[in-house]
Amino acid sequence: MTTHTDGTDDSDGTDGNGIDPVTLEVLRNQLESVAEEMGQTLIRGAYSPNIKERRDCSTALFDADGRMVAQAEHIPVHLGAMPAAVDAVRERDPEPGDVFVLNDPFTGGTHLPDVTMVSPLAPGDGSNGDRDIVGYAVSRAHHADVGGATPGSMPAGSQEIYQEGLRLPPTRLVASGRVREDVRSLLLANVRNPRERRADLRAQRAANERAESRLADLFDEHGRETVLEAFEAVIDYSRERVESEIAALPDGSYEATDVLEGDGVTDDDIEIAVAVTIDGETIDVDFSGTADQLAGNLNAPLAVAKSAVYFVVRCLTDPEIPPNHGCYEPVTINAPQRSLLDPEPPAAVVGGNVETSQRVTDVVFTALAEAAPDRVPAQGQGTMNNLTIGARDGSVTYYETIGGGFGARPDRDGMDGVQVGMTNTLNTPIEALETEYPLRVERYALREGSGGRGRYRGGEGLERAVTVETPATVSLLTERRRHAPTGVAGGEDGATGENLIDGEAVPAKTTVDVDAGTTVTVRTPGGGGHGEPDEGE
Repeated sequence: MTTHTDGTDDSDGTDGNGIDPVTLEVLRNQLESVAEEMGQTLIRGAYSPNIKERRDCSTALFDADGRMVAQAEHIPVHLGAMPAAVDAVRERDPEPGDVFVLNDPFTGGTHLPDVTMVSPLAPGDGSNGDRDIVGYAVSRAHHADVGGATPGSMPAGSQEIYQEGLRLPPTRLVASGRVREDVRSLLLANVRNPRERRADLRAQRAANERAESRLADLFDEHGRETVLEAFEAVIDYSRERVESEIAALPDGSYEATDVLEGDGVTDDDIEIAVAVTIDGETIDVDFSGTADQLAGNLNAPLAVAKSAVYFVVRCLTDPEIPPNHGCYEPVTINAPQRSLLDPEPPAAVVGGNVETSQRVTDVVFTALAEAAPDRVPAQGQGTMNNLTIGARDGSVTYYETIGGGFGARPDRDGMDGVQVGMTNTLNTPIEALETEYPLRVERYALREGSGGRGRYRGGEGLERAVTVETPATVSLLTERRRHAPTGVAGGEDGATGENLIDGEAVPAKTTVDVDAGTTVTVRTPGGGGHGEPDEGE
C-alpha cells in the first residue's frame, strides 16, 4: 500500500496510475539513467574541451506533451530552460526521424552559444503501429564559437543579438533520418573552427540517438504502456513531494532587491526586484519593479529567469525529489514584458544567461531567507567569471567559467573554488588547456582570505592567470567586482573579484585585442560568511 502526502493511499498497491510502486521505482531510476547515458555519450563524443573536459552540456528526456520526465544533473541554467525549446519544436510539426537544432533565445533558446538539439522519440519499426511520438530527447551544449563579432561569441559590449553569432530558430537538421547537408553547411559556414563544431553537433545527435535506443530497451523490458504510465507517475510523484515541502514553509510575501554592475554599455547599477508569495502548496514569483530591457547584453530571456527560480526551489526543498516537470508545476513566474527578464528582439542577451541568471538566484534566495533561514546560505560569488580567448585567425577559441567562493551555510563553512549557482561545470585541466590551445597557465590557486569571516567562513575565491601565446581577442563577462557577496546573520562579506591584463585592472565587462605574450588574470569573489565571527570561537 502506498501512502500519499495528502494522507490517502492506494489499497490495490498501485500509485494511482495503474503501476505498482516497486516497478515505478525501478523505472524512475532507469529513466534517469537514460538521461545520464545521453550525457556520457555527448561528453565522450565531443571534440571541444569546453564539452569533453568542462562538461558544459546538459541532457534530458521529455514526454510527448513536452514535459520533462528525467534529467541528468548537469547545468541548472540549461535544464530549467529546456521546456521552452521542446515547446518551440512541437510547434514545427516534428515527425519520427527528425532532429531539430536551435539556439534562438527568443524561440526556445537561452543565448546563442548554447546549441540545443531536440529529437522526437518513436521507438519501434512501425510494424505494430508503434511509430507515434512518445517523447523527446534533448541535448544542450555550449559551443566554443557560433560566429558573431568576436571569437568565442561572448562579446562584452554587444548591443544587438546579431553581434553575438548565428541565430537559429528551430530548424530540421535531420529529416526522416537523413542529415540535411544544406542546413549543416549553412551553419558551419558561419562559425569559427567548423571542424570542431561539426564534431560537437555529431556528439549531440549521438546522445539523442542513445535515448531512443535505451527507451526501446525499456519498452521491451516492461511494455510500452507501462513505461508511458511511468512518465506520468514520476511527474505526479515529484509534484506531490514539492507541494508538501512548500506547504511546510510559512505563508507570506517576501521581497528583495539586488543589482547588476552595468551592462557593458553603462556602468550604472541595474536593479532586479522580486516578490515571492508562498500560499499553501504554491509559490508565486513576481519580478515587477525590475529594470527595463537594457542596451547591453545582460538581458535574460524569461526561460533563463525561470531556470534560476526553479533552481532555488530545488535547493529549498528535498534534494532527493526526482527532478522533472512535477517539481515546477507548483511555481509560477512573472516578469514585465520588455524588461531585463523578458526582453524583445533584437536585444543582446549573451550575458543574461551567464550573469543575470546568477543575480536572479541571489535575489530569490535573499527573499526566501526569512521563510527558510535554516536552508539559505550567505551569498556565493554570484558570477560565472566568463573568460573567452580566441585567436584572431579563428583557428581556436577557449571559453571557461571560473569557480569561486560558495557562501557559508547555517551549519558549515562555504566551499572553496567551486562553481556556484546556475553553473555546474568542471574546470579545464591545465594539461588539457595547454595541449589544446596556445595558452600557458601561470598561476591557478585559491585566494586566501577572500571568504567572508563568520561563525562559518565563506568559501575562498580563485586566481587564474593565463598567458596568451598568439595574437588574440579577450572577452571578460564578470560580476561582483564592485558589490561584494553579502554575509548573513552577522557574517562578513566575501571579497570582490578583479580582472587584470598584464597587471593592469580592467572593467568587469571587457573585450580587447591583445598581442602574444599578454597575461590575463582573473581573481574571483569569495563567499559571504554566516553568523557573528566570534560565535563558537
